[in-house]
Amino acid sequence: MATKESNTRSFILRIDGETMEALEKWAADEFRSTNGQLQWIIAEALRRSGRKPRAKRKVKEEEKNEE
Repeated sequence: MATKESNTRSFILRIDGETMEALEKWAADEFRSTNGQLQWIIAEALRRSGRKPRAKRKVKEEEKNEE
């Protein structure tokens, strides 16, 4: 059984039906849940804008690959 991250927070999101349908289709195309797709979209936007620091593990892996 999967464990819930201790820093996970819930919130309510209101979204119009057309956007929700598009989001659900996109999530299904990438084999993700709708919630997982939203998390991925938000994380990707934060990363691209430079507002989310990269995970330490990933940074170490990339440093190894550069050597």
